[in-house]
Amino acid sequence: MAILKNKDIKNMGKEELNKKLQELKMELIKSRAQRAQGAAIKTKEIKRTIARILTHINIKKTDGHHALKGEV
Repeated sequence: MAILKNKDIKNMGKEELNKKLQELKMELIKSRAQRAQGAAIKTKEIKRTIARILTHINIKKTDGHHALKGEV
């Protein structure tokens, strides 16, 4: 799965964000299992993307009252 950038996440709807979040969580579980077997996986990037999505979901929940850093 490609790592999502903020501008891509910003353009997604609520349902799409939740779907992508579930996909990334499953991918994180799989990557942890592969890492335990010795494979090099980008677990850190997956975690960062999950954090980005959760941040945007929380911003949309609060109706945009809290601006992202640099978006004042």
